[in-house]
Amino acid sequence: GRSIGAYRFGDPAAHRGVQLVGRSAFSSNLKTRLIEEFGPRCNIYLQEFPERELQIDHRIPFEISGDHNPSDTLDEYMLLCRSANRAKSWSCEHCDNWKARQPEVCSLCYWAFPENYSHVAMHDMRRLDIIWLGGEIAEYDLLNRTAANVGENIPEFVKEVIRRHLDTQGEGIS
Repeated sequence: GRSIGAYRFGDPAAHRGVQLVGRSAFSSNLKTRLIEEFGPRCNIYLQEFPERELQIDHRIPFEISGDHNPSDTLDEYMLLCRSANRAKSWSCEHCDNWKARQPEVCSLCYWAFPENYSHVAMHDMRRLDIIWLGGEIAEYDLLNRTAANVGENIPEFVKEVIRRHLDTQGEGIS
């Protein structure tokens, strides 16, 4: 009365296209060099985190461009907090370029270069990720309550606050 599960795996060579080698672990030296160069901050949230909470990530996903020699350049890597790394992974894996595998498309993406990008996972959009930590959480809670009181979600409420601020500064977008 017992069932036995059978698993069938495809051709391993077909899984990674032309890449037949696996990923290599990053050295602690690479992480140290990234922290020395850019500081102990998440490259997406632009917020400092304890070093142990930061993870090394390829700017252009490994699945798209593979590994290069980490001693050559730091520009191919960035430090991300766990949350940003998961968000980036999910977004990249659901991007149309995941199948096309064009590194030049990734090089213009928010997830690879949040400091200078033209799209977010091939969508014409812009992102602003803000984190409230410690004592700032009370400010977030106040924003959230205020947004709810006027019947808006917090992202739309914050956008409207920014629009009003830009308008009062004479910098509104016409």
